[in-house]
Amino acid sequence: MSGTVLVARLDNAGDVLLQGPLVRAVAAGADRVVLLAGPAGAAAGELLPGVDEIWTWRCPWILGDPPPVDADDVAALADRVRALAPDEALISTSFHQSPLPLALVLRTAGVPRISAISVDYPGSLLDVRHQVDDGLPEPERALSLARAAGFDLPPGDDGRLAVRRPLPPVAHEHAGHDLSPGYVVLHPGASVPARAWPPDRCAEAVAALADEGHRVLVTGGPEERELTALVAGDRGIDLGGRTGLAEMAALLDGAAAVVVGNTGPAHLAAAVGTPVVSLFSPVVPAARWAPYGVPSVLLGDQDAPCRNTRARECPVPGHPCLTSVSPADVVAAVEKLVSA
Repeated sequence: MSGTVLVARLDNAGDVLLQGPLVRAVAAGADRVVLLAGPAGAAAGELLPGVDEIWTWRCPWILGDPPPVDADDVAALADRVRALAPDEALISTSFHQSPLPLALVLRTAGVPRISAISVDYPGSLLDVRHQVDDGLPEPERALSLARAAGFDLPPGDDGRLAVRRPLPPVAHEHAGHDLSPGYVVLHPGASVPARAWPPDRCAEAVAALADEGHRVLVTGGPEERELTALVAGDRGIDLGGRTGLAEMAALLDGAAAVVVGNTGPAHLAAAVGTPVVSLFSPVVPAARWAPYGVPSVLLGDQDAPCRNTRARECPVPGHPCLTSVSPADVVAAVEKLVSA
């Protein structure tokens, strides 16, 4: 049994949610788990069973909008880790991120045992250099790191995504609308523009779902209120900017199905066990990043020219990988999941 273990995942909310099985495995073999997260992932960390404390740090070699490297800031992180004196650390990264810069900081802070997945030669920076098939789904990839470090899920844990419960209650009325469970959630935004279904298609899908008798909730962050208002129109219920991450989890928990691109709420829906219609742009592989462990229908041309480019902006005129999906396709996918 380890004492304090530092687990690092420094990118987005969805990425942090996918660490759930790893975190639970570590928590089963440690007295205390401290999660080091980026500013976009900290709220997701608060939802993970097994996390005892969360630290937030803006990492200049991980974030998409990186801050400049500040020697004092890096030194302050090292000082904080030195004061914590963890028994060991696990650095979780995506396949295109290197764990070695953070491993160097942790090593200088005196962390005695550090584990990470690394394709690069780590020298003395890692005690456990794990290597893995990059075709694995991200939760399984992360869990394989925990196992390589000597941690495993407790008996009865199925290794799926999960959130802390109870979740906040959802008011069953909103401006005269019925929010009792059984609605469909459509989340039109995405953290990366190349992964978003066009707003006009989203609006058409809301109307088409409403025509089939579905109550449709349209969700989004505070900065997406104009988008959610456009998409909801007069047929959907606009909840843009009205929910934090825990409240969003509660809304998704009450949904019959969720329609969403490859972005954080897709993984949050999977973590509460709700089926997902995944509008998946193939800029990253669906085998790794599709909703994990729940019934899902994958929509989008997975052989489009943008395949595996990791593009943030669509590199192909007309965004064909997702404009090829029609509102009727979405309705049929929702009907399939709901009837199942």
